[in-house]
Amino acid sequence: MAQQTFTPLSNMEISAFCSQMAMIRHSGLSFSEGISLMLEQPTSTEEAELLTYMKETLQATGSFPEALAATHVFPEYLLQMVQIGDNTGKDDEVMEALSAHYERENNLAQAIKSAVTYPLIMIFLMLLVIFVLLTRVMPIFNQVFLQLGSEMTGFSKAILDFGMALNSYSVVLIVLIALLTIAVLYFSRTKSGRAKWNSFSSHISWLRSFTDKICACRFASGMALTLSSGISPEKSLSFAAKLIDDSRYLSKLDACQNAIENGLDLGAAFLENSIFSGVYARMITIGYKTGSPDKAMQDVASRYQEEIDQKFAGLMAALEPTLVIILSLVVGIILLSVMLPLMGIMSNL
Repeated sequence: MAQQTFTPLSNMEISAFCSQMAMIRHSGLSFSEGISLMLEQPTSTEEAELLTYMKETLQATGSFPEALAATHVFPEYLLQMVQIGDNTGKDDEVMEALSAHYERENNLAQAIKSAVTYPLIMIFLMLLVIFVLLTRVMPIFNQVFLQLGSEMTGFSKAILDFGMALNSYSVVLIVLIALLTIAVLYFSRTKSGRAKWNSFSSHISWLRSFTDKICACRFASGMALTLSSGISPEKSLSFAAKLIDDSRYLSKLDACQNAIENGLDLGAAFLENSIFSGVYARMITIGYKTGSPDKAMQDVASRYQEEIDQKFAGLMAALEPTLVIILSLVVGIILLSVMLPLMGIMSNL
């Protein structure tokens, strides 16, 4: 069978696929029958081609995990969990848990995207307004001063000179903006860029707090999924660690793994290495003592998700008026530096 190339699926698409597979398996249908049902109403031509390729591979190999792996559109973590579900006979439960996990991943990604994109757009528009004011409006005021037989002085003259300099070096400014855009894409889209950004953000307390909560949410969600599949806590920790790309948090997980291997209780190991906060570590300890660690992890992941959403919402609520106030002050200062002297000249005519 010829290898085909498909576009990797988004977290939301993966969640929807896993949810459909879970319903199919709960109903007693095989994976092959389920894919056939999905092929009856594909949402796009590419999805139809993907499902067809998956079905052909499944019929040739007889293995659903191999059929998923052959498409190269699913994350490695998902493939490992599907294999575990296939080996333990809990594929329906695993698919359902994977759906919830990737839905949470999508929510996290959307929250981060919103928290970054909107302020960047606001800042860009603010700088654009100031740029137009300095390079286009200020020269007009300067012409008015000259026609009245005067000229700008002091602060207004300094602003005019700054605007003329910006206008003269506009090409350089465009290049800097392009470089800044490339830098943003590098730090947000590439693995090495995210690693460098995580290293930088670890030195800033409020950024480190955001990063820690995001990592803890992903780790708890991964642990809930693996534990519900019957995997031991030690192996679950190893699997869930693959979801984390922050080197500082990974080093804490390594220390936690060593502590568990030396006989330390899981909740105590989490607390000792600051994997979770004290309250959440205690919740997990209680979950283990009551025989429901997966549910405790799921609860912790949901609570972290709520905390992250609240923090992002609070940040957005504070940032929008702050940027508007800054823009208003800057524009007001620039206009007053021109209008007050101009009013003085007009009054003397």
